[in-house]
Amino acid sequence: MKKHLHSKIPLAQTIVTLCEAKGIHHIVISPGSRNAPLTIGFSEHPEMNCYSIVDERCAAFFALGIAQQIQKPVALVCTSGSALLNYYPAISEAFYSDIPLAILSADRPIERIDIGDGQTIRQKNVFANHILYSANLYSEVVAEKEIQDPKILQKQREAQKHNEREINLALNAAIEKKGPVHINVPFYEPLYYTIENATVFPKNIPIEYPQYHISDDLLNEMISDWNQATRKMILIGVNFPEKVAQQWINHFAGDPSVLVLTETTSNIYHTSHINCIDQLISALTKEEFENLQPDILLTIGGMVVSKRIKAFLRAYQPKSHWHIDEKKAFDTYFCLTEHIRLSPNLFFSDFLPKTHHVESIYKSTWIGVRDQRRIQHTAYLDQVSFTDLKVFEIIFNTIPDQQMIQLSNSSTIRYAQLFSLRPTHKVFCNRGTSGIDGSTSTAIGAALVSKIPTTLITGDLSFFYDSNALWNMYIPSNFKIILINNGGGGIFRILPGKDESENFGRYFETKHNLTAKQLCEMYAISYNSVNNLNEAVTQIQNIYNKEHTPQLLEIFTPRTENDSALIDYFKYFI
Repeated sequence: MKKHLHSKIPLAQTIVTLCEAKGIHHIVISPGSRNAPLTIGFSEHPEMNCYSIVDERCAAFFALGIAQQIQKPVALVCTSGSALLNYYPAISEAFYSDIPLAILSADRPIERIDIGDGQTIRQKNVFANHILYSANLYSEVVAEKEIQDPKILQKQREAQKHNEREINLALNAAIEKKGPVHINVPFYEPLYYTIENATVFPKNIPIEYPQYHISDDLLNEMISDWNQATRKMILIGVNFPEKVAQQWINHFAGDPSVLVLTETTSNIYHTSHINCIDQLISALTKEEFENLQPDILLTIGGMVVSKRIKAFLRAYQPKSHWHIDEKKAFDTYFCLTEHIRLSPNLFFSDFLPKTHHVESIYKSTWIGVRDQRRIQHTAYLDQVSFTDLKVFEIIFNTIPDQQMIQLSNSSTIRYAQLFSLRPTHKVFCNRGTSGIDGSTSTAIGAALVSKIPTTLITGDLSFFYDSNALWNMYIPSNFKIILINNGGGGIFRILPGKDESENFGRYFETKHNLTAKQLCEMYAISYNSVNNLNEAVTQIQNIYNKEHTPQLLEIFTPRTENDSALIDYFKYFI
């Protein structure tokens, strides 16, 4: 390994060494002074990919995007004080989306907290409610001369052992449990001294992965129930591409008693699946809901977007609800009966060979309804005016194959749920907490590390909220942003009981006249805008013919017409 400089502080050396040992090679650093020992250690290390992002909130979501794609921890390094708190939105998203992050916060020594010293807050356990592990390390005094006092030397050895163990436990938790961990690192000054040779050689404690298995009695009971049920529903939420093997998808496709419902973020495609859930169930009668009610509900993946499917399954509960996930199971529909703590592929490889297809009209009935809905969907869109809904149709008809699509929250993800995407599209959205705060930063981090051509589709509030995401040097030249600007929080206009008062426009819809043009000029992003149907088709096509610089296309839609177009869309199915 190429020789490099180390921070003189043993604690900083320990952290860098253990991160490298555990395969953590992406480090997102926000500038500061107190974190200098870590910044020096990581940036000097030849195996580390370091990124400098000033805004800590953006930095954290940028790291989230990287970790989302590589499925390994990404380290975040910040200085002391309020800098750390800006990580919290991304940490909560990582916590609920099972994305590994290692938060490394520099701090003042404990005796400097709450005495009026500058840039200090109570950093210990600050993320307690949304973290997998909090490690609070001991600080070290780095003396100018070699220490001879045996008592001090003993304390240093004890501190080193404590710190090594805590760092190992934290990083192991991030890897094994797939989520965020926090390591709080107090440093004494001086902070900037370096040395050529490491002075500590920390022990790498290996990860102990728990071994789960399903008992024979439970497996046999589930097999028996499955083979008897004539109405089985599989609902797939957020899911990393190719996480479920194609052979199991094909197996379900051939069973007439199994109906598979997939969300846009499931990244699972098959002609026998129902991929636009709200489109299917928005106009069902009570009798039709009763016919759709499953005997067994099997769920895979993370959060589900559709409020309609949640309401349906809570009102028309299955006899059994099984969730297949190595880590956790949410009782979203208030009827969870089994949490199988295995990966879907491992469970299906043991379970499905012991089952058989069951004769039923369940699948064919609802595939027939789906096909009719698709005809109605096309007919409505052929006559709808230039609105958000029409724009999303154009976007999804125009985006090329082999694209990563990153979606912002609020209106964007919900519109996306109404359209069929192509199997070559890989779709992501921050659905852990469903916030609008970091969509652009996440998309840039994901695009950078994946090397896949990426399109971010975002609404105006999401985009402007995270506009500092563009303040970095890591935006790939083939990165595209399609910004639908409807002049406010358009999703609030479809809510029942809304009015057109001044208060509604100011505090809910948040009307504005902002445009992204000046931001694009400042950050050297190619900018174009459209406000009609014909130009939209042409300009969306054009941005994919340009690869020399990141592109942003701003599409202005009529603020007061979008809600009625969407409401009438669902009425069209009645």
